[in-house]
Amino acid sequence: MSDHMLTSIDPLIVLNGNVVLPNEVVQAAVAVKDGLIEAVLSDAADIEEWLRIHPKATILDAQQRYVLPGLIDIHCDAIEKEVQPRPNTLFPLNMALLEFERKLPVHGITTMYHSLSLGVGLSLRGDHLLTGMVEHIHGYRSRRSMIRNRIHLRFEMSHLAGMPIVERYLKEKTIDYLSFMDHSPGQGQYREPGSFERYVMKNQGVNADEVRIIVEELIERRQQVNREHLLRLSSLAAANGIAIASHDDDSVKQVEESIELGVSVCEFPINLETAIHAVSKGLRVCVGAPNVVRGVSHDKNMRAVDAIHAGAADILCSDYHPSSMLAAVFKLFDEGTAALPAAVRMATLHPAEALGADSELGSIESGKAADLIVVGRYDNLPWVTSAIVGGKPVYAAAVRY
Repeated sequence: MSDHMLTSIDPLIVLNGNVVLPNEVVQAAVAVKDGLIEAVLSDAADIEEWLRIHPKATILDAQQRYVLPGLIDIHCDAIEKEVQPRPNTLFPLNMALLEFERKLPVHGITTMYHSLSLGVGLSLRGDHLLTGMVEHIHGYRSRRSMIRNRIHLRFEMSHLAGMPIVERYLKEKTIDYLSFMDHSPGQGQYREPGSFERYVMKNQGVNADEVRIIVEELIERRQQVNREHLLRLSSLAAANGIAIASHDDDSVKQVEESIELGVSVCEFPINLETAIHAVSKGLRVCVGAPNVVRGVSHDKNMRAVDAIHAGAADILCSDYHPSSMLAAVFKLFDEGTAALPAAVRMATLHPAEALGADSELGSIESGKAADLIVVGRYDNLPWVTSAIVGGKPVYAAAVRY
């Protein structure tokens, strides 16, 4: 989805940067005009000539820091915690989105696929709050934008009553990405006995009797899932150019079932065998940046770095922790797991390719949108000093001493 341009955009040039291109890092300047990358200039004479032609251009000195394409986060449900930071504590949707959007350039994220769940029935995941948030984001981005706000609808397959909502959003192109989820106990993320119950009790503040009712209702709905309904949604998504993901696949068999449903992205495979099979079948595999940063899955599932080492993962997402994205990219680089351009591609070009946005976003190349971040280092951690979205500087930071 192309974003609206509601204001004029002045020429801009980022000087003195270590520019991370798709396959190399070069000392260069990035010239921006009309919101697009015009050229990457490594010759001093070319830079001088560009500045002569554009004497009123905004000049941003990268001071030998890294210049990266803006990060693209295809799965992050942190907006839900912004609305409901504690059980039964709701904040206004407009306040939540405005405050959450302001945080994202701080972490280098210039395109966010806000991941909102339909049918789980937990947290912000009731239908009325879900539809309210989807429609609020959709309306907001047509009027105003700090970053590129996009919508990832996570559909719980057992939520039969939600089918018309998904169909409407697909037909109207309200959403930009769809995933099929199954959070029922005994498989996927909750295959360990009692893990689902413990999660719900801890995060939703319910007791054992209440969670037992939740489980019984969920299992009953799960038994009513009709694959023909899901195939209809899949066909609608394909007709409207919307990619589909699976979620928490835990076996080769489940990957094959996901492929039958038109899935092209496998999010958070539970084990390495499943991830390897997904890649062998041509799926993109997305793993969590928090898993990379911490070195372990919070659910005791596959370590993301093991999949990356095995060539069985090529996309990073923040999942629930936006600040992990940039930290994961540099951890992969610092520990020798991937060269910097390859690590950056996992959070930029690869997600753009997976969701059909790579003609516009995802890399520093002439003609693409000028979504750029300038990144310094402190105590071996990356921090964003500037963020540019569509040629507009939207964030700048400096230290006091």
